[in-house]
Amino acid sequence: MSTPKPKAERNGTSKSQNLTSVWTRMVTSNSQWPDKDEFLDVIYWSRQVLGIILGLIWGFIPLKGFIGLFLFCILNAAIMYFYASSFQSVDEEEYGGMWELTKEGFITSFAGFLVMWIIMYSGLHYD
Repeated sequence: MSTPKPKAERNGTSKSQNLTSVWTRMVTSNSQWPDKDEFLDVIYWSRQVLGIILGLIWGFIPLKGFIGLFLFCILNAAIMYFYASSFQSVDEEEYGGMWELTKEGFITSFAGFLVMWIIMYSGLHYD
């Protein structure tokens, strides 16, 4: 009895080749996304990185209160909207409309943003 091969080996591609392909399509304008889940993964993880970066910036500046929260929401949504509609030129209806793309990974990005903002702000601006 033989052990089953991982799916990537059966298809003839390795995981690292697939990751390189996704990374290349992510930074290339107007890329083709045959697998919708790959593009949604790119949106999700890009949003996580954006949340952490904005949290670091907000804590360093220092922004406080509602203004910081409001700016994060606006910038996060605007950057992802621009990326999907202008840079990648995807048909938003394929993904359930622009609202679906806008909310993909937003809450976890918001959590990462808050953690980084609180840590940076507390570390730099409190005695």
